[in-house]
Amino acid sequence: QVQLVESGGGLVQAGGSLRLSCAASRSILLLNLMGWYRQAPGKQCELVAAFSRVGDTNYADSVKGRFTISSDNAKNTVYLQMNNLKPEDTAVYYCYVEASWGAKYWGQGTQVTVSS
Repeated sequence: QVQLVESGGGLVQAGGSLRLSCAASRSILLLNLMGWYRQAPGKQCELVAAFSRVGDTNYADSVKGRFTISSDNAKNTVYLQMNNLKPEDTAVYYCYVEASWGAKYWGQGTQVTVSS
């Protein structure tokens, strides 16, 4: 079992920055994939950014060049640095991981609101 606790969401003006954090209850070295999804009102959940243990990193086209996913193994934490935020980035952001034993886990979500 892996528990995920997200933080860092909030209200920011367009052009601003936020950094989301996802703290895992176990070593992230046990995880094969770590990522962030988001869901805006009335829209489907979409992948924002993810990276695998073998080094593959993917970003949604809409966030390329603005968002960066990273991790700190010592803190068992995955981050999403979001720069130059736009109103269309407004959504609930969820941390998502896939463990080495095949299980998948989600965080509780953190609200990001970007005002114009």
